Amino acid sequence: MLQNLSEEIRECLRHAEECRLLSKAALSPAGIKGYLDMEERWLALARSYEFAERLSKFTAPFSKRKKPKISRQPDEKEPPSL
Repeated sequence: MLQNLSEEIRECLRHAEECRLLSKAALSPAGIKGYLDMEERWLALARSYEFAERLSKFTAPFSKRKKPKISRQPDEKEPPSL
């Protein structure tokens, strides 16, 4: 499964894992909480990258379609619809 993920996502997951491990070695409750909060932020960034990749794959076929030519001039206003 990891081989299908982009390098950015893998990097975020590595950082998140490192933060989780550091939280286990932290000596104070504030240090533990700080590392666990940081882990959550790295995981959120990984999810953001994953969403962007999925969205890009989903919209790619639509961006390759030819767009129809507009017959009116760019400065002309569209006639009001009735």
